[in-house]
Amino acid sequence: MRPQKSLSIQGSAGNLEGIIHLPDAAPSAIAIVAHPLPTMGGTMENKVVTTLAKTFAELGFATLRFNFRGVGASDGEFDSGNGEVEDVLSVVHYAKEKFGHLPLILSGFSFGGYVSARAAQHLHPQPHRLVLIAPAVERSVPAFENSTSMPHVPHNTLLIHGEHDEVVSLADVMDWARPQHLPIVVLPEAGHFFHGRLNQIKQLVLQDFRGQRL
Repeated sequence: MRPQKSLSIQGSAGNLEGIIHLPDAAPSAIAIVAHPLPTMGGTMENKVVTTLAKTFAELGFATLRFNFRGVGASDGEFDSGNGEVEDVLSVVHYAKEKFGHLPLILSGFSFGGYVSARAAQHLHPQPHRLVLIAPAVERSVPAFENSTSMPHVPHNTLLIHGEHDEVVSLADVMDWARPQHLPIVVLPEAGHFFHGRLNQIKQLVLQDFRGQRL
């Protein structure tokens, strides 16, 4: 098993609880994984999040997953996606201080995908890649009433969505992706939480990154 350890990262609302997954050799990149909606029970222990973290570590990346403000041992309280963008930026800052300016991959599941896409807009240089799993692209949920809309993302973004997603409909994702001509990898019959399909997500990420020059 690849090494992992708990850590505490200073954020704008206090300390953020996190876990870092280290590859077998010196890391070739940094990957940050953001979790789903805290008000619906989302944490860094979510199965999609842990699958992504372990997959990135297998690819040779130093990978950090963490709890947003107000979740687990992280200080602060839920901020409708706005303060959570600051949380991602704090984790990126910590990772760059620890590992240097390696290529950066931002990823997230559901709400975490929405937050990661927003955080990417504040980073210069831009992240090397975005990996978004069932991102929360529409803003009709009350928890997001004070937040901004899902931004456009680079064309090399890896976007994976379930055909039968019961939380973020595939139709909404198509409406968001269409003006960008953004490809979507659709898993037939998969729901929002990808029950029984986690290995498929892993294989898609491995195939997408292996052979790439970072």
